[in-house]
Amino acid sequence: MFGSLTAILFAGVLNLVGKRLPHLTGEGRLSIGEQDDLLLTAVEEDAPRPHPGAATVAAAAVTAVSLYLVGALAQKLWDFPGPVTMLFLAVALKLGRLVSPDLEQGAFSVFQFFRTAVTYPLLFAIGVFMTPWDKLMAAFSPANVITIVATVAALMGTGFLTARLVRMHPIDVAIVTACHSGQGGTGDVAILTAANRMQLMPFAQIATRIGGAITVTLALAAFARFAG
Repeated sequence: MFGSLTAILFAGVLNLVGKRLPHLTGEGRLSIGEQDDLLLTAVEEDAPRPHPGAATVAAAAVTAVSLYLVGALAQKLWDFPGPVTMLFLAVALKLGRLVSPDLEQGAFSVFQFFRTAVTYPLLFAIGVFMTPWDKLMAAFSPANVITIVATVAALMGTGFLTARLVRMHPIDVAIVTACHSGQGGTGDVAILTAANRMQLMPFAQIATRIGGAITVTLALAAFARFAG
């Protein structure tokens, strides 16, 4: 919980740094020289864009629910994490160009609705009703705070410093890396909201789900190798 809070604060600071040093950020784009997606460009520049019909939006919502159900089924049958399965399927559909542009427009409309109407009530509900404040305060000691802040800072600093090596914007990469310290999907929402970069949500989900699974696997392997 405190790690997620630390990541939120650092993300907000990086957003301010990006305004002072614009050459370090792509304002929601990871790769240097990357062209904005048509959908994101229209939103960011308030440009007119076609509005998908109700049927298209409904079809996009049904597609998303179907991917979620396939992920839940995979978790039930093979104990493979459902969100990771859903991400792999979504990436496969995108790379294979199996989703029509109209359906992508509908999916983006669904995303915009949830970003506008659901994000802040969700954050409020989590903060007020679901946060274990008693456990959080019990763990609030100088040693824990220093360890957590150092861990989150190391993660984000590594992303920031290595971004240029792979031709990416340091601030945006560091913000995505910060999501590695968040509390799942809700943590991603909070961190990206603090950084004003909700368009990085797909990358944040990959960092949280797939990156988290890789981290846990490596940690368990190291524990099994050196703990005895």
